Amino acid sequence: MPDFSLSPEQVSLVDLARKFARTVMAPQAAECDRTGRFPEEIYRKAFDAGLVNLNVPQEYGGSGLSLLDQCLIVEELAYACAGMTTSIIANCLALEPILLGGTVEQRERFLKPFCAKYQLASFCLTEPTGGSDAGALRTRATRDGSDYLLDGEKCFITNAPHASLYTVFATVDPSQRHRGITAFVVPRSTPGITPGPDEEKMGHRASSTSTIRFEQVRVPAENRLGAEGEGFALAMRTLDQTRTPIGALATGIAQAALDHAARYALQRRSFGRPIAEHQAIQIKLANMVQRVRAARLLTWQAAAAIDAGARGTLESSIAKCFASDTAMEVADEAIQTFGGYGYMKSYPVEKLLRDAKLTQIYEGANEIQRLVIARELLATYA
Repeated sequence: MPDFSLSPEQVSLVDLARKFARTVMAPQAAECDRTGRFPEEIYRKAFDAGLVNLNVPQEYGGSGLSLLDQCLIVEELAYACAGMTTSIIANCLALEPILLGGTVEQRERFLKPFCAKYQLASFCLTEPTGGSDAGALRTRATRDGSDYLLDGEKCFITNAPHASLYTVFATVDPSQRHRGITAFVVPRSTPGITPGPDEEKMGHRASSTSTIRFEQVRVPAENRLGAEGEGFALAMRTLDQTRTPIGALATGIAQAALDHAARYALQRRSFGRPIAEHQAIQIKLANMVQRVRAARLLTWQAAAAIDAGARGTLESSIAKCFASDTAMEVADEAIQTFGGYGYMKSYPVEKLLRDAKLTQIYEGANEIQRLVIARELLATYA
């Protein structure tokens, strides 16, 4: 029978992340959500605490954690604020292509200086005309001697105005669709890069999201990750790795919603007794806790499989899809438990619903996840 207990080292990681989340993030979460403020001082403290660059090996200055360890941390952080967590873990997404597709020289050149001090990075894949259809991206990489010139626009890019390093996916030949996509590492200091203003978002408002424009951005060929045309496969391999922590992030939101609902049900009285004694509320709570625990176990299973060497496409898609749907369902039921108060911004659960929605969209919309799950499933019967 599998052992689901955590090692002493993992318990310490959870304790560290939980303390940081509850004492540093949570007190600022409502204000940052209300104003849309990007709390960079918190992200600097997260770096100092070893909660940034979780996937980067220690030899390059990162934490060097397993994917399961990363998920344990992400769930705790998201319990306090999903938006802050998105910005904190964005480096993992942006740096993963370098870890997967970079040469030893590229890892040394890019990762060591980057991890030596607090910095942010952005993963630049999505475009205004190509979200789920990543093969249709239009950002162009034109060869010019020993360099490439990048031209195009990316959108919905986490931390873009604050990043010092970008992992950019562009096409060397649009007619080749995904076969033309190529990945590049681009320092923010390169001329021709223009981040746009922050988007006004429904949730995750403590995280910065914007467009970014590339105009004749000259990138040396030695900044290319892999060969021309290998970028699409690299992006998909990256998402197989980073999608599972989104399941953990969604689970953190769902656990917070469950805890708020249960505590409120014990305090709120109607018809002369706490609403927790009403069967309708008990059934809600029972359904919520089942979903949360199932989401957590699916996330851990996916992380453990990838840590053991599996490609993880099926497992990560299942975990992300189920956990994000769970976050929406449990947050919605938490609001229903609070009744009219749940709809008010002075209570915590309406924020959780707004934050949960994004988890069904980013790093692959759940409609796409279901197509991936079906494709992977059917391949086992072919």
